[in-house]
Amino acid sequence: MHTDPPPTPAWVHARRVAVGDNLRDARTTANMSQEHLAELAGIDRKTVSRIEGATSDARLSVWLRLADALGVPLAYLVRDE
Repeated sequence: MHTDPPPTPAWVHARRVAVGDNLRDARTTANMSQEHLAELAGIDRKTVSRIEGATSDARLSVWLRLADALGVPLAYLVRDE
């Protein structure tokens, strides 16, 4: 029997928004488009958009690629202050 996963708690969504904002800030500070960042990170542009928009979770490997492409520590992107 297939059951749907439980709904995402509000605090998880709030943290997703925070890290999505961090990614957008780092990308714009680096003067990069979503497409250019995606190309450098070896991922799809839609993935960048979804992370920035807090509509999806990303694997750790994606976050590592993004941090590397932006030249920032992973902790900078995933902080939720």
